[in-house]
Amino acid sequence: MSVLNAWGSNRAFMAWLVACLVSQGLKMALGAIRLRRFDFRWLIGTGGMPSTHAAGVTALSLTIGFQAGFNSPLFAAAAAFTVITLFDAQGVRRWSGRQAQILNKMMEDMYFKRRIQEQRLKELLGHTPIEVLAGMGIGVVTALALR
Repeated sequence: MSVLNAWGSNRAFMAWLVACLVSQGLKMALGAIRLRRFDFRWLIGTGGMPSTHAAGVTALSLTIGFQAGFNSPLFAAAAAFTVITLFDAQGVRRWSGRQAQILNKMMEDMYFKRRIQEQRLKELLGHTPIEVLAGMGIGVVTALALR
């Protein structure tokens, strides 16, 4: 059995993949509607509504729970992975993005005062709690649909 066949028949992997694709597709559509243009960076970028991280890990964990049992060690490991990922998505990465905004503002101030010119930092790294919840919702629906 080839690797692609194995992945294609793995429900947990497919739930993760479908949830990520749906979430990233929604993120691109919402961005195009909001800004009235398409940006190819949205294909692989981080941040924004909904959280692809949250959608993927939620679908993965729930599918593992449905298949292996919600009392299995495998589900416990997946749930722990999900909680860490959700915390990181809305916590650490969000505040790293906020720091990037502040540093970029400082760089603009220095540049306009002719002191220094540097490359801007990426500001949209993490998610708001609402973006994470929306991603989790996509993950739940995907896991239930592919069950």
